[in-house]
Amino acid sequence: MKILNLYAGIGGNRKLWGDTHEITAVEWNEEIANIYKEYFPNDKVIVTDAHQYLLKHIQEFDFIWSSPPCPTHSELRKMSVYRGQVPLDYPDLSLYQEIVTLRYFNKKGGSWIVENVDPYYKPWIMPSVKLGRHLFWCNFPVRNRGFKNDNKKVEYVGDNDIRFEFNLQSYNIKKKTQILRNIVNPEIGLYLLNESQKRLKPFFNWNY
Repeated sequence: MKILNLYAGIGGNRKLWGDTHEITAVEWNEEIANIYKEYFPNDKVIVTDAHQYLLKHIQEFDFIWSSPPCPTHSELRKMSVYRGQVPLDYPDLSLYQEIVTLRYFNKKGGSWIVENVDPYYKPWIMPSVKLGRHLFWCNFPVRNRGFKNDNKKVEYVGDNDIRFEFNLQSYNIKKKTQILRNIVNPEIGLYLLNESQKRLKPFFNWNY
């Protein structure tokens, strides 16, 4: 199966997908992309703008996962603005642009997922499901399995973090904690990939 992993980060959502798929990962930050390559050497990694890449390659994949930037949607960002810690900024609408584009222009008919945080406002497009601390929009039915909020699943090692067995201790890179906190629980990533494949089976029960 051909998979597109947009805004790939260091690959938390992809961690349990195995190596039987043809995976293309897109990440804008070259340092982060290089870490992804070390963890997943069999994947094709492209350093470019994921938002624009989707427009040009939307028809080429059987499964698309997109995790657009989340800071401008988060409750933490809102509180930081109130406290004067960061400047006021508009919500990044690339999130909703991608949901709408995938919904109406993914003519190949493959499965897709857009992931983001639970925002400080009522989502302008209601999500398909909430799993853990993340919201997911997708074109297939998903049962809520009750994954726990994983905010606390971080081990502190000196000034560095380890999360879901991703260890950045030896890397000279800024904002390590933020990079690791952006990781989607790998178990959720695997669960959603498996659920997406059920929609391809003619006997699949769409009623929950």
